[in-house]
Amino acid sequence: MQLTTQHFIALLPLLITSATIVVVMLAIAWKRNHSWTYGLSVLGLNLALLSLLPALKVTPLQVTPLLLVDNFACYYMALVLAATLACVTLIHAYLGGDSGKGYPGNREELYLLMLLSAAGGLVLVSAQHLAGLFIGLELLSVPTYGMIAYAFFNKRSLEAGIKYMVLSAAGSAFLLFGMALLYGEAGSLSFAGIGSKMAANGLPSLIAQIGIGMMLVGLAFKLSLVPFHLWTPDVYEGAPAPVAAFLATASKVAVFAVLLRLYQISPVTSGGWLSELLTVIAIASILFGNLLALLQSNIKRLLGYSSIAHFGYLLVALIASKGLAVEAVGVYLATYVLTSLGAFGVITLMSTPYSGRDCDALYEYRGLFWRRPYLTAVLTVMMLSLAGIPLTAGFIGKFYVVAAGVQGQLWWLLGTLVLGSAIGVFYYLRVMVTLFLVQPNLRRHDADMHWAQHAGGIMLLFVAVLAFFLGVYPQPLLELVQQAGLVAIAP
Repeated sequence: MQLTTQHFIALLPLLITSATIVVVMLAIAWKRNHSWTYGLSVLGLNLALLSLLPALKVTPLQVTPLLLVDNFACYYMALVLAATLACVTLIHAYLGGDSGKGYPGNREELYLLMLLSAAGGLVLVSAQHLAGLFIGLELLSVPTYGMIAYAFFNKRSLEAGIKYMVLSAAGSAFLLFGMALLYGEAGSLSFAGIGSKMAANGLPSLIAQIGIGMMLVGLAFKLSLVPFHLWTPDVYEGAPAPVAAFLATASKVAVFAVLLRLYQISPVTSGGWLSELLTVIAIASILFGNLLALLQSNIKRLLGYSSIAHFGYLLVALIASKGLAVEAVGVYLATYVLTSLGAFGVITLMSTPYSGRDCDALYEYRGLFWRRPYLTAVLTVMMLSLAGIPLTAGFIGKFYVVAAGVQGQLWWLLGTLVLGSAIGVFYYLRVMVTLFLVQPNLRRHDADMHWAQHAGGIMLLFVAVLAFFLGVYPQPLLELVQQAGLVAIAP
């Protein structure tokens, strides 16, 4: 096909991110400098974010048979890039300055791995073809193996990296086998092509149904939906805090965006039995995620189980599939990304300068209010938002998901959502109460006295203000999401 200037403009976010990767890699090869690597990464990500503005003027545009850049792709690209930018800022705070204190190994490669993973996310949200989906998913996943195990002297970090690598490979194998079966039946790899071929044949055959089921297993693993969730708490606990933040936000947003596109563009993938299967997975994810989070005394594990429940809530909007569904997913993912970044941001700042293991035990946060009141305020807003309390961003997200469920008349799912949310309030409140308890005389991790004057602290305060602002005045986010509609290109 003939590539024009418009195609390059549409691809600008991905091209700039890729160029940043090359520049950062050459800078590391030339001279190791933590601050320079951080500066180049932040500059590249900001330029990629800004390049979305010219890209929006030429959308929707099919760049290659694999990639379609439309408003939907641009919205999720913005979410992935913003989440990556926040995680890169947290990495700089987490690894410590250049004075010799902090992380004892090479620091610069962590930025490189995160940028590579972000590029995979950008490919994934633009994919309209199964080959594009697989390339994006692998580019997103493979660098995370190294990121999770980056704290090489911490046994838990190495264990988490190996666990995620083995299980992710199994998930990818299911995904590939499912794609092969689907291609054998439909004779096409594009989402729209599969949809039209299957629609022409009437009900999908048994082989096509097995193929779709196997693909769902691979994607459900990446989203840590029950029963493919067992890796989540261990990986969240073992991974360095900024990497866990990336896994919880940018990584899952990209996978859910492509699942939503596939589900909406290929009607065959939203057939009766599949909706019933997704309903069972959603109910199990909401109940298991919330009930297991009740038992946790480690805040990273608690957030891991909580993320299982949150993606169970998101499945309600996915299953509804009509009316407000696409809008509800967009709003919920934006609010979830914001609150997860805030929660993991507090853990990151409490865990610096780098000292053996992260500050993730709940008892270490006891009495934090009396030592770091503003940091406590940030974590309190994040917990309220995750619980879906009014006047926070999380409430707006949950309200939209409930509205989509009511439109789709999914009463069983909505009942489970209400029950899960009620359980969730209990363990989020437990974290908040711990922050205000009388301080015992225990030696503990603590945030730097001047944490709010550093890049990580400024970013964290901005996230907290935004979470509160969107809860009070969500109109700007709603307008953005309303314009991020899906486009189907004829096969």
